[in-house]
Amino acid sequence: MLVDGEVVGAIEGPGLCVLVGVTHDDGPQQVAALVRKVAELRILPDERSALDVGAPVLGVSQFTLYADTRKGRRPSWSAAAPGAEAEPLVEAVAQGLRERGLEVATGRFGARMELELVNEGPMTLFLEV
Repeated sequence: MLVDGEVVGAIEGPGLCVLVGVTHDDGPQQVAALVRKVAELRILPDERSALDVGAPVLGVSQFTLYADTRKGRRPSWSAAAPGAEAEPLVEAVAQGLRERGLEVATGRFGARMELELVNEGPMTLFLEV
């Protein structure tokens, strides 16, 4: 993951890329549930989890997950929590995964990031906890 041409977060080999969006009513309970789900979800080969195989995680703050595109031609971001509320929760997700024993690399909150990934499968899941 690049910010202004500088690598700020990267993982080697197979792992998970977790895009984390925060909405207004998210808090510690949602963080704990998301950490558990990401760490234990059996989506890797042979129905194993990131914890089972020690898969690294690339965590990316992503307010755009809460874009509302139902009306007009410009997304509304009103469902996304403001940065001051979202940043500690995004950081808590990364820290929670680390506390579970996973290697976690992150980007820089609020920065314009360039992200490269290989989406094997492809498999993309939306986890709402």
